[in-house]
Amino acid sequence: MKTDILKKAKRIVLKFGTNALTADNGELALSRLYSFLEDIAALRAQGKEIIVVTSGAVGLGKRRLHLNEKLDVVSLKQACAAVGQIGLMKFYEDGFKQLGIVAAQVLLTEDDFAHRNRYLSLRDTLNRLLELGCIPVINQNDTVSTNELRSYKDKGIKVCFSDNDKLAALVAAGMDADLLCIMSDVDGLYDADPRKNSKAHLIEVVEQVTPQIESLGFCASSRGRGGMKTKLEAARIVTRCGAAMVIAYGKQAGAVSALFGPHFQGTLFLPVENLPSKKMWLAYATNVMGSIRINRGAWQAIKQKGSSLLPAGIVAVEGLFEVGDTVSIVTEKGEEFARGIANYSAKDCLKIIGCCSPDIARKLGYKNYDEVIHRDNIVLL
Repeated sequence: MKTDILKKAKRIVLKFGTNALTADNGELALSRLYSFLEDIAALRAQGKEIIVVTSGAVGLGKRRLHLNEKLDVVSLKQACAAVGQIGLMKFYEDGFKQLGIVAAQVLLTEDDFAHRNRYLSLRDTLNRLLELGCIPVINQNDTVSTNELRSYKDKGIKVCFSDNDKLAALVAAGMDADLLCIMSDVDGLYDADPRKNSKAHLIEVVEQVTPQIESLGFCASSRGRGGMKTKLEAARIVTRCGAAMVIAYGKQAGAVSALFGPHFQGTLFLPVENLPSKKMWLAYATNVMGSIRINRGAWQAIKQKGSSLLPAGIVAVEGLFEVGDTVSIVTEKGEEFARGIANYSAKDCLKIIGCCSPDIARKLGYKNYDEVIHRDNIVLL
């Protein structure tokens, strides 16, 4: 089953983590990387469309600048990204050029996904690059964006991605890919952290990313920002959007071709749903700017009947969101179960908590909608 799913995949996103790209001294592992490019060229010759998501710019820049200290200052990480990015992309450009392939650099921030028009423009551009026979090479634009380099939780904001695992998942889902391959320093998902437990067993197939599976996530390595936790978050996104995902060992030459060979070793996550494009974007690609807490009646109406959220069902509002922002919809206990696009700002939502729709105009002095969030703009998580 595993080999059939992998071989039938036509549009593939390959994500290379920092540890898959670099040697122990932090420099690019050139012979290994050239083997990856040769493997990609072979896949292209089979008629497959390839998109690459690459890490490594910050670590490579740190090495080139001879910095040994921990990069706690955001501006220092951005400087390292600027230095490392030029060398990283030069490698891809030169390597693919020798194989007769044109590479295209695409640097992204979370706003490129969160704003609907920019997201659709990005999809159009990537599709056109594939039509032209190019291989897009994508990375986070750490040099200008700080959201990927520090947490915004203290402001009540959830950014759509903070690492390349989730970035790769959003690219795969948004581009209707058949398969996302995450090349890592571990050869799949284990029932315990194999770096700490020698008796850990590899899980070869995951049918659904359940809370039990999510509990198997562990922390990132010393050079990467991801970890098994972010890979499982990526798997949830990809499999809900109708694609498969694999986690495989990437610290050896020929690792990409091994994915599609008869002796593939790794973890395969099976697709479980085919979420419509707009729902996918709303659920995973937007920045969440606040939350609306609702009562049990409203929760039942939304979850079981697909209803809109009316002001009568609201019990609390958190954050500083504006009209058109994406917000979390949470239960009275604070558990997020859906997301939606707000028709009213947080300031106005506070004024109409618990009131009936006909009273909105009296409370606010105007009324544009009966619903705080319309059912067409709600997606269950």
